[in-house]
Formats: sequence, C-alpha cells, structure tokens
Amino acid sequence: MIIELVISADGSIVSSDIYRATVVNKAKLAYDSVASWLDGHSPAPAGLESPELQNQVRLQDQIAQSLGRVRHAQGALTLETIQTSAVFDGEVLRDLLPNRNNRAHELIENVMVAANGVAARWLQSKGLPSIRRVLRTPEHWDRIVALAAEHGGHLPASADAGALNAFLGKCRQEDPAQFPDLSLSVIKLLGRGEYALQLPGAPVPGHFGLAVSDYMHSTAPNRRFPDVIAQRLIKSALGNTPAPYTTGELQDLATQCTTQEAAAAKVERSVGKSAAALLLRSRIGQVFDAIVTGAADKGTWARTTTPPVEGRIVRGFQGLQVGQSVRVRLLSVDVLRGFIDFACERQS
Repeated sequence: MIIELVISADGSIVSSDIYRATVVNKAKLAYDSVASWLDGHSPAPAGLESPELQNQVRLQDQIAQSLGRVRHAQGALTLETIQTSAVFDGEVLRDLLPNRNNRAHELIENVMVAANGVAARWLQSKGLPSIRRVLRTPEHWDRIVALAAEHGGHLPASADAGALNAFLGKCRQEDPAQFPDLSLSVIKLLGRGEYALQLPGAPVPGHFGLAVSDYMHSTAPNRRFPDVIAQRLIKSALGNTPAPYTTGELQDLATQCTTQEAAAAKVERSVGKSAAALLLRSRIGQVFDAIVTGAADKGTWARTTTPPVEGRIVRGFQGLQVGQSVRVRLLSVDVLRGFIDFACERQS
C-alpha cells in the first residue's frame, strides 16, 4: 500500500494519493547506523553504499525535518521519556540501555504522521467511516498549568498545545537532565490516547499531542491491528467493493483496540520493572547517583543514572524534592513484583 505525498520546500503537503504497488527493497537499514551517518559521525552503513540510495535517504531526511518544523509550529508537543532496552549475554541480562531518539527516528516519525493524516482524510473523502487515533483536549489542563507554574512557567487558562510546547522547549533547553521526568508528568496529565469511530461528516476529536485534527493508525499493519483495519477499508475503497465492517463493528473494534492497548502497556511496564530488579539483584548494598523523580504522600522515588532504573526510597526520604540529586544505597529487590528499594545516603 503506497501513501504518496508531494511536499513543498516549506514542509506543507501539496497533494497526496493512495494506491497499491509492488515494492522492491534496495537495502535493510537500522536507525542508529543511519542516524550516525546522517549526523556525519560515521560512514554509510552496509546496504547504503550506493550514491543513488544515499541521495534518496538524505532527501527523505530533509523532507522529514521540514514536516517536523511545520508540525511543531502548529503546536505538536516535544516530549522525551527514558525507555530502556535489555542487553543480554546469552540468557544473562547484562544491562539496560536507554533508547535515544535520533535523526533517523525523527525521519520515520515525521513521515509516518504525515502519511497517517493522508490516510484519514482519504477515507473521509470517500465517505467511509474509519477508526481514528485521538487524544482529546486534556480534562486536567488546570493541573498542567499548575505543573508549569512549579517549573517557573505560565500557561493560559484554556488548553493551548502551542503554549504548552513552547514551555516544554524552554524546559528542555534549561534542564535537559530533568526534562524526561517533566515529560512523563505531562504525559500522565494529558491522558491516554484512544481509538474512536469516525463517521463521515461528523466532528473530529483530533489529536491534541500531535496538534492535528485528522489522524489514524494505518502504516504498521505488521504489528498493530488498527492499521490492519485501516488498510482493509482502503483496499475495499480502491476495489469498489463493500466495506469489510459495519459501523457497529467498527465501534466495537475501536473499543476493543483501546482496551487491549492498555492491557499490553500494563504488561510491558511490569516486565520492564522486573527486568530492572533482575539486573540489580546482584548489586545489593551498592551506592548509586540518582535523581528524585517523585515525592508525595504515596512515596518518594528516584531514578539512578547508570543503569537508568527507578525505585522507591524507603529510608532517608524526608525533605527530598523532585529534581534533587541524591546518592542512594540499594537495599533490596523483588524481581517477581518489580520492586526496588533504596536508602538515601546523601543529598545535594
């Protein structure tokens, strides 16, 4: 399935189309090696030796950067959280390394967002219902305003994605070490995205975080079921055949996809916590540099610098503030439950 976009030099989409084609892959590439090459830190990776392919990827990168500038000018939020990947030596967990966003990730992300918008508008133009990916205007905007005030910022009383993104950009520049924790707080207050039935001609809830009104998941049918649904709808329209789903079935599928996504995320978080506890199991008694990531009545939490894992400070937590640098001693872990307990040794 081809989603074709014609993009001007300023990053605006001039025209678009969707059609079927046979694709011949010329190279198998990976994010990190392509990003390093684009940034000028290493030679072209294997598979990208051809000048023709190099020019194509560089052109894609230029287009993606233009698309990204347009998105963020419209209010798309810049957020960054710390997520890790497990590094194994055979069957032994050796490390948890943070996943760093890079230029190659941005290339795919910006083109993907644009393509998903085209798919949503294309189905709407055919008078067909679809399943949209939406993130509604935050119900707890007042709490986001309060959070910004705690960090020296000021946001308007009414939800404003552009103002929020300007505040986030300022915080990222001034305190990059603390920015992932601020991002996580904002993400929690924004609420979860969901899948929603979109009927032709009906109002569109839109996606607050991406600052777009027309958005769906359509570009990853190999790993996400809503994309399979989208492509089935597109193929039926291209073939002038009856839609594969009734409106009622699409509504049920939207609800089911949202429910299953939440369940999968819960399992993923649980596995991540257990992996962190497993990694630290042999390091009981060691002292780590850390930063306080949470301080409330329900508990005080800190994230170690290396490896980047979060645990609860159960001793010496009195008076600690979010963002404060501390030294913590590992007291215990519970791999099955994903618990990590620290004692605060020193504050700074």
